[in-house]
Amino acid sequence: MPFVNVYYPECQLNDKELKEVSNCIHQSLIQHFYIPKDDYFQLFLPYPSQHFFYDSQYLLENGGRRTAQMIYISITCGQGRTVEQKKKLYQSIAEGLYTDLAISTNNIFITLNETPLDNWSFGQGIAQMVNPKEEQEK
Repeated sequence: MPFVNVYYPECQLNDKELKEVSNCIHQSLIQHFYIPKDDYFQLFLPYPSQHFFYDSQYLLENGGRRTAQMIYISITCGQGRTVEQKKKLYQSIAEGLYTDLAISTNNIFITLNETPLDNWSFGQGIAQMVNPKEEQEK
């Protein structure tokens, strides 16, 4: 059930590259959060680089620096993943984007927002994740 927002500098990624970023994130979620393949909801939002303010070095190791090519990935999902699963997800996304698109891992900023299942509706005004068996029987 993850919903992914990806904020990226306008003009940085073309349509093919956006699809590659999307696929990398989705495959990492399948592999490490064990989501179904068709649980696929992502929104890409370009931003003017002068509208994103950040520190270029905060908490980066070994003298790493962020550049104007920083991508911010915000993942909203249900609760219940372990710290180890989260670490592996972050690493998988960062390494995949570096390998596939040469985006520096210093420029990949990820947040994970966990929400209870009753805070989700996938359409039709139904809370599909709350008592899903009851909803299917209707």
